[in-house]
Amino acid sequence: MDDLAGLAPSPEALRARLDAAGYLADAGMATALFCALRLPQPILLEGEAGVGKTEAAKALVAVLDTPLVRLQCYEGIDATEALYEWNFPRQLLEIRLAEVGDSALGGHDLFTREYLIPRPLLRAVEHPGPRPAVLLVDEIDRADDEFEAFLFELLAEAAVTIPELGTIRATHPPIVVLTSNRTRDLHDALKRRCLYHWLDYPELARTVEIVRRRVPGARASVASQVAAAVGRLRTLDLQKPPGVAEAIDWAHALELLGVDDLDEAALLATAGSVLKYREDVEVAAERGAAWIAGR
Repeated sequence: MDDLAGLAPSPEALRARLDAAGYLADAGMATALFCALRLPQPILLEGEAGVGKTEAAKALVAVLDTPLVRLQCYEGIDATEALYEWNFPRQLLEIRLAEVGDSALGGHDLFTREYLIPRPLLRAVEHPGPRPAVLLVDEIDRADDEFEAFLFELLAEAAVTIPELGTIRATHPPIVVLTSNRTRDLHDALKRRCLYHWLDYPELARTVEIVRRRVPGARASVASQVAAAVGRLRTLDLQKPPGVAEAIDWAHALELLGVDDLDEAALLATAGSVLKYREDVEVAAERGAAWIAGR
């Protein structure tokens, strides 16, 4: 904790370190991450896809110079993917060797650490330090209610339980960052164990600065045009409004093509970088490329 206090003595200092790591956080985001580091307490970052939730965890890793342990959630995820599983082929081999050697082999002999395959949650809990690992539980809203409940022990006590081995507690509790695109509501019990911060789309000026940092080869005028066009697209009734990630992808595509002015032709040629559904392309086409490009 003393080490973390030195790296993040205040929200303002953490904000400056995040900025140096390439992540532009506003005051609210910097304060939320500061509290997550110093309390310490898990933090749930919610917001539309592409606003920088995952990048926030990666920026913390850069600031703390510590490992990132990432668990990508999906429908049906369970303990074997998230916490641990047993090395069944090796256990079977030991059984056969015991049979050949006519030696006794009890069930307890097969469920020891040497047969255990650690998954992200266990790796984060057992990280030896000296600084805690950053555990990113990405898109928790894609998992089901049972998996949320499975996380409660880790979130509340920085511990996990393996029935055959008992409870394993972290000597350096991980910094836990959960992200959600809010495709479904999360249980109140999970939120109760976490700090919470909502990430909205950044304002125009900050979007321009983010794009220029992430795509340094893009002209300043193109970065401004991309940020403004993305803002206009978000006002339309789209299935997937473009986030900062799409703005960055768009700027990369324009840079690759040598475009120095986002006119109607350039917009139509590169729309696939920012619009990801046929229906969204049709909605944008009805509004007109000239309007999107600000002409």
